[in-house]
Amino acid sequence: MIIREEIVRTDRLHDVALGMMAAARTAPKSKGVDVLQIAMFESDDIRHLSKKMKELAEPLQKMFFIRDAENILQAGAVILIGAKIKPAGLNCGYCGFATCASKGELSEVPCSFNSIDLGIAIGSAVSYAADSRVDSRVMYSIGEAVKSLGVMRECTQIIGIPISCTGKSPFFDRQSTR
Repeated sequence: MIIREEIVRTDRLHDVALGMMAAARTAPKSKGVDVLQIAMFESDDIRHLSKKMKELAEPLQKMFFIRDAENILQAGAVILIGAKIKPAGLNCGYCGFATCASKGELSEVPCSFNSIDLGIAIGSAVSYAADSRVDSRVMYSIGEAVKSLGVMRECTQIIGIPISCTGKSPFFDRQSTR
């Protein structure tokens, strides 16, 4: 039997996406406290996400959202990793407030350790993709659209990672927009 790569590519991307989600989940967390939410978009959900990104470009004055919206249409899946706000209780001052209690007055300000945990999870996920020889790109614009769609409501910081398995990465040579 001959199995052609293009026949199994979708299944392979799905498997890698699941592995990326596991890599993000098992990434080290500050004080062992998990503040992450992780999800995946495929097919119709990606098209819906792309549409929302285009809608947000002008009101947010971030025209690169249009470029990114077109770009994700070439992805086989989009991994979403978000962080909820939960102060680590270290009173480090990294968030700009002297203590966690004083930061608590502004609940929309993320704890720096929540942001660090998000970054480590993103690194783990894209490392898994690279180890699996799948192309990826980290996109802030996806996270803004996900928030606007009301997905992952508890998260204030969300990053999207589209993945692809083609002859050339669609996430590399992208047209610049302002």
